[in-house]
Amino acid sequence: MNDLFTLPRLIGDAPVYRRDHRKADGRMLRLYGRSPHTLPPVSESADAIAQGGELRFHPLRDEWNVYAAHRQNRTFKPSPADDPLAPSAAGGNATEIPFEDFELAIFENKFAAFHHCATDAAQLEGIVTEPAKGACDVVVYSPERTGSLHSIGSDRRRVLIAALIDRYDALFGAGCSYVLPFENRGDAVGVTLHHPHGQIYGFERTPMVQQRAIDAFAGGYDLAAEIDAAMPDYGLGEEGSVAAFVPRFARFPYEVWLAPKLRREGPWDCNDEELEGLSFWLGEITRRYDALFEGPAATMMAFHAAPNGGCEGYHFTVQFYPLLRAKARVKYLASVEQHTGTFTVDVMPEAAAAALRGVA
Repeated sequence: MNDLFTLPRLIGDAPVYRRDHRKADGRMLRLYGRSPHTLPPVSESADAIAQGGELRFHPLRDEWNVYAAHRQNRTFKPSPADDPLAPSAAGGNATEIPFEDFELAIFENKFAAFHHCATDAAQLEGIVTEPAKGACDVVVYSPERTGSLHSIGSDRRRVLIAALIDRYDALFGAGCSYVLPFENRGDAVGVTLHHPHGQIYGFERTPMVQQRAIDAFAGGYDLAAEIDAAMPDYGLGEEGSVAAFVPRFARFPYEVWLAPKLRREGPWDCNDEELEGLSFWLGEITRRYDALFEGPAATMMAFHAAPNGGCEGYHFTVQFYPLLRAKARVKYLASVEQHTGTFTVDVMPEAAAAALRGVA
């Protein structure tokens, strides 16, 4: 398969193209960009690919956890010469992206915890288990080996948003109940590949945290009212009708949320102005963290959108959780946080908002 498509959603003043390529091992690679991708592929090998793990239900926490032992052998901090997310060199060994150049790439994870073909789960007396069905994508922002959501530039962020909307549509259409695009950044978060990238998980079952948010919105929680209340003292700014603010109930020091001021279920539901605002803030918050902490900031970021089929009252957010409480000081999630879910926050939200507003 090697097909070229034009995405239906125009973000910015030019179309976004997608090229579908079936890798030698059977996984799908999708190349997104402002220009149609027409380079010939580099020859690649066809290694065996794991097809997901298994789910086990935790009876005391009312949650499902995924077990994927094959992930123990995933690529761990390779040298720049062995970067699996870089373009492939002609005449050399193919990377995960068997082309000499690209703009933005999304491919099925070689070490997927969830997979649409997962079929196996252990039979354990008294424990409920299921195959870990779903999807795991890797999102490569750029062919460059270094960079961030800020450094890739505004237009590449627009291409990224168009690609994420495309994957939401495809994964919902494939039966995923919940789709979570996210980014892990920095050694303190446990990143094993430093090439700028994110991931997308497609869940067959909506995770517990997301289900609680769904229930809260369905029960009448009004995030738009919270944004209006927070913006005077906790706001970082507004761009394209998208607000950036420190939640008054933040659990992480310097936690930031992005949200359209009007209720939207997900990025697919946003208008052009809001998507431009989202693109701006994805880069700007990354820049401010790096400036505040004087270096690449260890951060966990995720898109929190409505589940497949929508949800009454749901209000889309992008949430940033920094793993630093000060320069070179990691906010560790230790016994109380891990055992009870009660976070001890070292920086008051109003102080965090003031510090982030003051970043030049």
